[in-house]
Amino acid sequence: MTTTATRYLYLVRHAEAVPDQSGLTEKGRRQAVLLGQRLKDVPFSSLHHSPLPRAAQTARLVQQELQNDVLLEDSEAAGDYVPYVPTRDELPADSADFLLRFLQQFTAEELESGAELARAALEQFTGPVDGNDEQHQLLITHNFVVGWLVRHTMDSPKWRWLALNHCNAALTVLRFAPGRPSSVLVYNDMRHLPADLRWTGFPAEPHI
Repeated sequence: MTTTATRYLYLVRHAEAVPDQSGLTEKGRRQAVLLGQRLKDVPFSSLHHSPLPRAAQTARLVQQELQNDVLLEDSEAAGDYVPYVPTRDELPADSADFLLRFLQQFTAEELESGAELARAALEQFTGPVDGNDEQHQLLITHNFVVGWLVRHTMDSPKWRWLALNHCNAALTVLRFAPGRPSSVLVYNDMRHLPADLRWTGFPAEPHI
């Protein structure tokens, strides 16, 4: 009989990127270092990151601050993609037009590929882990994937990823324990960042 143990998934949206997305701004580099310092004592068993430069650079800067020698692992399932496209009938009537207009900017090929990657992300990054020992895993990814994995953890409708936003270098922690409901332990936490580094990448809405 296969035994399973608790998975703690530490989810991070990449730090602030330059306009062409080819790397990080100076603010972004500071955000990544501070995040690494916050997480330095966590006994990570893996550090997965998106293959895109802004996430890969964030991962390298975080890794340099960690106490253990966890290896960087590039993962297509951690990339930047649309994880799920809802039908109009799935959406609240008062916001359906707004949400569907947002999705029109993506091509049919992008949407098809995104659905496949989203399934792979759930398989790779959620649920308890095999074995007897709990694992702490770090995933540095993008806003859409953070929303997709949080939605899954809460057993929310698939379209709900569209209504979740995550700040650059903010921290979310998910727990997948055998025999217990999955749970969100921390969401969009920026306490490792000073005021001038918070809320980047977030929509222009009131900030706490």
